[in-house]
Amino acid sequence: MAALTARGAHPDAAIVGITGTPGSGKSSLVARLTGHLLAADQRLSIGVVAVDPSSHLSGGALLGDRTRLRPTAAADRLFFRSQASATELGGLGPSSFQVARLMAHLFDLVLIETVGVGQSEADVRHLADRVYLVLQPLGGDDVQFLKAGIIEVPHAFVLNKCDEPQAQQSLHHLEASLWLARPFETEPVPVFLTSAKTGQGVDALAADLAATLHRAHPGISGREPHFFGRWVRDEWGRVGTRMLDHLGGATSWLEQCGGFEPAQQAFDARLRADLAGGRA
Repeated sequence: MAALTARGAHPDAAIVGITGTPGSGKSSLVARLTGHLLAADQRLSIGVVAVDPSSHLSGGALLGDRTRLRPTAAADRLFFRSQASATELGGLGPSSFQVARLMAHLFDLVLIETVGVGQSEADVRHLADRVYLVLQPLGGDDVQFLKAGIIEVPHAFVLNKCDEPQAQQSLHHLEASLWLARPFETEPVPVFLTSAKTGQGVDALAADLAATLHRAHPGISGREPHFFGRWVRDEWGRVGTRMLDHLGGATSWLEQCGGFEPAQQAFDARLRADLAGGRA
């Protein structure tokens, strides 16, 4: 990271999260979208981070999402990285932020495909500038949608497998639940109907996603305080959290230290010194 900064690289990539339930077709849809976006813009480069679930028994992960990608003429502008969730909750892996942070220096667009999420797993909202929730037909009625807290997270919904007969019924259930789940929205939340199998609706979704490249966003540096605080909790628990609060919080500490890695090193040294002196 330091070498990239020294060479003048700037992390201004748009970061987009693709989340959703297992079996909704996220990987196949990402394959369709990347091909479409690269064909439409000859200068665009895309990095994909796909998080696969790890086994709670063996600890292993298949890392098989890349098998759904097919090589294209623009393959030299597409980089795909699989990583294991390491059984962490939230839909991301322990190093997803660091990987996305590096890729933001190298690519115009970074796609984060999460583990198939449940009702409370929505960490991608802290990482991505725009989040799409991918659903499939018969994923539940309007009551089930309301129970799923993740419905409050995305900026847009994607009802995939729209070529199936039950798609319209599921669309009605989703639309019926949105007004109650998100009553304070000033504008209707977009809902895209797509089929990764046939390509139906992918054009409209790709156009919406491409618009993210031109929207104002905080960039990866704007995401650092949340993930620095998470690193402190993971490494040092409540002792570290109290120390970070004493130092003014994650945002203040990052500014004082001049970056994520220097902040980690300085915090580690400071806390160890305080523990050795009996002050923490």
